[in-house]
Amino acid sequence: MNLILLSGGSGRRLWPLSNDTRSKQFLRLLKNDCGETESMVQRVFRQIQQLCPTARITVATGAAQADAIAGQLGEAVDVAVEPERRDTFPAIVLAAAHLILEKGCAETESVAILPVDAYAEQGYFETVDRMVRLADEGAAELVLMGIEPTYPSEKYGYILPADGADPTSVRRFTEKPDEATAAVYIREGALWNGGVFACKLGYLADIARKYIAFDSFAQVRGDYGCLPKISFDYEVVEKAKSIAVTRYRGKWKDLGTWNTLTEEMTDAVVGEGVEQNCTNTHVVNELDIPVVALGIDDAVIAVGADGILVSKKDETPGLKPIADRLAGQPRAEEHSWGQRRTVDVSSGADGAQSLTQHVLMNADTDMPSHRHQTHDEIWTVTDGRGELTLDGRRIALRRGVSIRIPHGHSHAVHAFSDLQLILVRIHTSGSGLVSELLQAF
Repeated sequence: MNLILLSGGSGRRLWPLSNDTRSKQFLRLLKNDCGETESMVQRVFRQIQQLCPTARITVATGAAQADAIAGQLGEAVDVAVEPERRDTFPAIVLAAAHLILEKGCAETESVAILPVDAYAEQGYFETVDRMVRLADEGAAELVLMGIEPTYPSEKYGYILPADGADPTSVRRFTEKPDEATAAVYIREGALWNGGVFACKLGYLADIARKYIAFDSFAQVRGDYGCLPKISFDYEVVEKAKSIAVTRYRGKWKDLGTWNTLTEEMTDAVVGEGVEQNCTNTHVVNELDIPVVALGIDDAVIAVGADGILVSKKDETPGLKPIADRLAGQPRAEEHSWGQRRTVDVSSGADGAQSLTQHVLMNADTDMPSHRHQTHDEIWTVTDGRGELTLDGRRIALRRGVSIRIPHGHSHAVHAFSDLQLILVRIHTSGSGLVSELLQAF
């Protein structure tokens, strides 16, 4: 089974823990059946592998999220990184080109396209498998998943099927109606549009060929800007001449706001915190300082490097515009090798600027070779073992070791075990900006 998972979004609806580089799908706040913590993307990947261990999975994402994908899913998944952010139609074309031109898939093979952050039961993925088989059988050029609605929502688009058969053809689509109109549609048998599609790879390639040549993956990447900046729904679904829809009747939720996410969290307190005499209140703390909630009901308290949120749960759907206004360079980020968190940014009396970060490298990972032209760095190892390669010279890293890395010098790190560092950057020119320091690593 070929699958394309779409990973995008600015990530600010779950501020302050999510940001441009660490969107909601990367927050490790859910638990699997064994009680182990996992993120939304890890949950989806696990559910797919439980259904089909041999599934060929490609994640379509932007450069800002590629490291987080690699860090959470490892080498078991291919990543098609957009040369520039455009929209879902170009991203899907790029992933399809990767499957055809890089992985050797025939254009006659079918593929399913779905969001990377779907929160659903295993039956959801069984429905995806059924959609692929329907596409294989030629049931239609394009097969959609219609989700049985549980209430008249304004957040979703609606599919109006031709009849009650499964699968069946589609009568029409409508985008995010108001609640009263949505109720009317549901009475008429409408289904939620969950953004899940299946079709032949050649069907996608033929649409892409209207805009660009499709001879090599490098060529598709090179001509990526020639693809229209448009959603898959507008460019493909609304123009399709042959569409079928099949139903999914199980649990499905968009965990895009704090009120919906906390409904699926098993622990009321995550991180260092205390909750006492509270009802339906969640404390999520990523910092190393305690957070105490006393006698607060129906609220979420989220504490991270980017800020602090204290909100009634039913107010959290309105958080994104506020987070957009507060948005700056993210202070909490994920990489293929681990995580880093900025804990202090300051300026001295002489104008020199410094930035302090906590860095955690996962065991048996590599921080690639790089160099900085604008600042020096001081690394202090607080735990673990590793090896620094500085201008070709190997230096053992262990607890208590402190090393200064002057600007302009090439350096890379391999972690033998989980490796914790305190990293201080010092910009001595007096003209550098804090944003330059944050972006330099």
